[in-house]
Amino acid sequence: MREQLLAAEKVTAIAWREGALHLLDQRLLPFTQTWLAYDSAAAVAEAIRLMVVRGAPAIGIAAAYAVVLAVRARVTAGGDWRAALEEDFRLLSESRPTAVNLFWALNCMRERLQRLKAGDDPLRVMEQEAVGIHASDREANLTMAQLGMEVIRQQQGNSQPVMTHCNAGALATGGFGTALGVIRAAYLEGLVEHVYADETRPWLQGSRLTAWELACDGVPVSLNADSAAAHLMKTKGITWVIVGADRIAANGDVANKIGTYQLAVNAMHHGVRFMVVAPSSTIDMSLESGDEIPIEERDGGELLELAGQRIAADVQALNPVFDVTPADLIDYLVTEKGVVERPDAAKMAQLMCRKRLH
Repeated sequence: MREQLLAAEKVTAIAWREGALHLLDQRLLPFTQTWLAYDSAAAVAEAIRLMVVRGAPAIGIAAAYAVVLAVRARVTAGGDWRAALEEDFRLLSESRPTAVNLFWALNCMRERLQRLKAGDDPLRVMEQEAVGIHASDREANLTMAQLGMEVIRQQQGNSQPVMTHCNAGALATGGFGTALGVIRAAYLEGLVEHVYADETRPWLQGSRLTAWELACDGVPVSLNADSAAAHLMKTKGITWVIVGADRIAANGDVANKIGTYQLAVNAMHHGVRFMVVAPSSTIDMSLESGDEIPIEERDGGELLELAGQRIAADVQALNPVFDVTPADLIDYLVTEKGVVERPDAAKMAQLMCRKRLH
């Protein structure tokens, strides 16, 4: 299966080449594939804020590479470069508030910095750490793809339609994807007949990114308005909703793209199973429940305008870009450490105690 998954991988969004971070500008997809090069932490922080790069794991990876760029600049400038580096950590940590992978990656980089020994080359060591974070995310995705596919296999023996929301594919990760990774693997095994992709207003990640990724992979996909989801569950025989996550609390509550919560409610009403796929770096055990997850609200203009043109009346707009799905609406949580059925606080604690998959 692993070889099949690797052969199916056709999309990537992050590359580290010749000492610079290269990001596929996701604001321009699917019409234009433009790669942008970044050589400073401040520029990467701005790219994260402006959604050149998005998706919780991808944001974390980009931030890790940004720290490498910051180390190079601060060491070159001389003086107390470690103290000066704190400004770069601050800029990066303030770029997006909800996705915990950002803070996880920054903590990994800070901890590695603290372990530097006399004689170490800080730039080389920190670059190795960032490359390792990138590679481990991709490996986690491949593991989750196989685990999630096996869960689907256990629940059904034939090919069925599934639904997904937002983009949790290769564009949102270090490669292959979380939710889309499972969908890809299940399709290769003949378990997914068709994918219904919510358009995901207001940034249209579903229509611009998810549908494009699946089409590139040759997976049958139909795009639908977010508000059509319940109707499609009722009429199209959908058996699974499969989504990613931006932060998961200690009790299993999941923050994901706005609209995920209502999907979970609709799925329960229609007897559709609900699967969340995310690496363990997305789990924030410091937060007791989803009520403590900070929910990012972006400029209302994202709702009032489309491609720079006003499409709404002269009113105010509320634009929360994430919501929280309670754990009791989730059937399966798939991570690289293993699968949790009907997550709760005890099961989450047990999962996070695992050092490796078993």
